[in-house]
Amino acid sequence: MDPDTTHQATDLCAFIDASPSPFHAVDTAAARLEAAGFVEGTPADGPGLRYQVSSGSLVAWAAGPGAVTGFRVLTAHTDSPNLRLTPNPDRSAHGMRQLGIEVYGGALLNSWLDRDLGCSGRLALRAGDGLEEVLVRLDRPIARIPQLAIHLDRGVNTKGLVLDPHTHLSPITGLGDFEEGAFLGEIARAAGVDAADILGFDLMLHDLTPSTLAGTGDEFVSASRIDNLLSCHAAVDALCRVGADTGASTPVIVLYDHEEVGSTSATGAASPFLRSLLERLLDGASPDPAASLVCSVDGAHAVHPNYADRHDPAHAVRLGGGPVLKFNASQRYATDATGAATVRLAAERCGVPVQSYSHRADLPCGSTVGPVTAAVTGLPTVDLGAPQLAMHSARELCASGDVSLLGALLEELLRA
Repeated sequence: MDPDTTHQATDLCAFIDASPSPFHAVDTAAARLEAAGFVEGTPADGPGLRYQVSSGSLVAWAAGPGAVTGFRVLTAHTDSPNLRLTPNPDRSAHGMRQLGIEVYGGALLNSWLDRDLGCSGRLALRAGDGLEEVLVRLDRPIARIPQLAIHLDRGVNTKGLVLDPHTHLSPITGLGDFEEGAFLGEIARAAGVDAADILGFDLMLHDLTPSTLAGTGDEFVSASRIDNLLSCHAAVDALCRVGADTGASTPVIVLYDHEEVGSTSATGAASPFLRSLLERLLDGASPDPAASLVCSVDGAHAVHPNYADRHDPAHAVRLGGGPVLKFNASQRYATDATGAATVRLAAERCGVPVQSYSHRADLPCGSTVGPVTAAVTGLPTVDLGAPQLAMHSARELCASGDVSLLGALLEELLRA
């Protein structure tokens, strides 16, 4: 691989490893924006490089000195399917301490078995008469979900593995009987706070295996949360490179939380988070659709060589083949003819190949923040992203070369 491709891929690994939860992802993105000259602010602050944070979501923009007429928006999401702690997580059985969890999003449950798991998220703490929030992460193997031995499940390799999320996915954390508050005490020590001051938490488990380049020639990125931290990384990097050097449209990125559970939340794509920002930047004017485009940047399904029959052969997406435009007649993806043409023109200008994806007509299709954002903003929207394998697994795979190709395309789209 050429040095730039390697650099972009290893930088993605660093971004992912720094972001085990949506709150950490926002913190990582904000730090990178600040290093590029962005400051936390609002549209009322006038022209400049600004960003805002709301819980597990972030929006950033580069406001020029003139009147705003249109926008180039990149959207991505900070959340990934995982296992999240219940409000009263401590439990025990047969001399072993365990945790109560809920499955968040459409996780591939079997991928969480036999992994060393850490814990991360945020704590809401008592602070005098008010509250404060702190991030926390335990990057040591404090939890594990052992798979049942084959001697006790002889049909597992012929009939398949069936997991009940309530009974089969309770992680083991140690030996001993039930002790209320035991695990939260571990979290408090990691955060350097008093457990009695923890009044609320959003905590989740994460795989401790570091992200890495893989394959005989480092052709792949092997990591957790490629869906959709790859897109977050690419969007942040593109905006940092563009800065205030833009065309007629104002560049904006928005990293949403809660995409994996439908986007209906105070900080999801169905919220006023983006629309209110665009309205304030317009200051009473109407956006020019011809000067605007929203790009919903999310993972795309590459052809799995062992399951090629699950793909439409006319839309066989290849790892390493470049970004993918995603189409769906039922608006599970928001791409239309004009939006696709705009992206293809941008790809021609920057020399990036573009692939097309359409789901098999006899299989249900997933969705993204694209259709939701289109409905909320009324702006033309396309769905695109880098191809990957093992989507929604605890460990996913993409091509190293696609990281830089996606980044180059997003930069060109922001500059238009």
